[in-house]
Amino acid sequence: MKIALVHDYLAQDGGAELVLRAFKDIWPEAPIFVLLYNKEGVPGFENADIRESFLARIPFAKKHYQWFLPLMPVATEHHDLRGFDIVLSSTSAFAKGVIVDPDTVHICYCHTPTRYLWTDTHDYISSLKYSRLIKVFLPRLLHKLRMWDRLSAERVDYFIANSHTVAKRIQKYYGKKSHVIYPSIDTHAFSALPHNGEGGYYVVGGRLAAYKRFDLVIHVFNRLGWKLKVFGSGPGWWKDIKKNARENIEFLGRISDTEKAELLRGAKGLIHPQEEDFGIMPVEAMASGCPVLAYKKGGATESIVEGKTGMFFIEQNWESLYEALLEFDKKEWKREEIREYSMKFDIENFKKQIQSFVEEKYRENI
Repeated sequence: MKIALVHDYLAQDGGAELVLRAFKDIWPEAPIFVLLYNKEGVPGFENADIRESFLARIPFAKKHYQWFLPLMPVATEHHDLRGFDIVLSSTSAFAKGVIVDPDTVHICYCHTPTRYLWTDTHDYISSLKYSRLIKVFLPRLLHKLRMWDRLSAERVDYFIANSHTVAKRIQKYYGKKSHVIYPSIDTHAFSALPHNGEGGYYVVGGRLAAYKRFDLVIHVFNRLGWKLKVFGSGPGWWKDIKKNARENIEFLGRISDTEKAELLRGAKGLIHPQEEDFGIMPVEAMASGCPVLAYKKGGATESIVEGKTGMFFIEQNWESLYEALLEFDKKEWKREEIREYSMKFDIENFKKQIQSFVEEKYRENI
């Protein structure tokens, strides 16, 4: 079975890249096709056979890849995937649009239908710090991309969704059924002992983007005066929020995986105020024995057991978060039970499910 892996682009590290690393572990000899690859920004692929599109040869493309959005569909279609039995794409945007041989089986692991084309279009446009002129023409570009995105979904033989939340979106926007396999983490990289929650602080962090609503958390902890540690880095809008934070809030910037594991182990809880397609961070917290207070929408509702591994707040505003946090702080959490529950999301289980699914579909189509 000759297999190729396809990913949107390796420009920044996140949950999608964790999935791709798992694919690479299963099929280490498989080439990985991407639009472009930033070696400094995405560790773990130094020895992989990475094959970039023509975008990688354009000056400034790797640093400012967002500028080249109109070229990404045609660059994706230029990937040469002739001669492969299986193409396994990992995508939230373009990779599912590759063109393959008639006898090739294309399986797509979909993190979500493209957010800025479907679920978050209006928020995406309003949050961009571009001129009004660009925002006038942007909807026309997104309209064309939306048509291509819908068409590209027809090129997929089998969809795998990373959650039931995403499976519903795939059905709604692409009209396709999908099989759900939750993304996973290396639970052995985290530990519930020692120092369970003894740090006396709460944690929020990850890739700092506007939709994650970390501004709500800052507002609440400004009012409470409780200790909060924030990790991660993001765009310019984050600087404005940081200016408004009081001295009880500490900004750690980018941290290593080892530092993150230690941070979660010592935290009283992780705050997860956003709607995610699945959400790796709550699982990492639970693997550290750390309970999670999450917005009750999206993938968090599938990974968190209310009252056992965490709690939810209902409305995505600071008042709802504030009230839930007061209740959350009073509860005595059984951290070993939280850690034990997280084992269902271990990376080895994920690899077995993915490999089994791919091999099954290959046999069916021989």
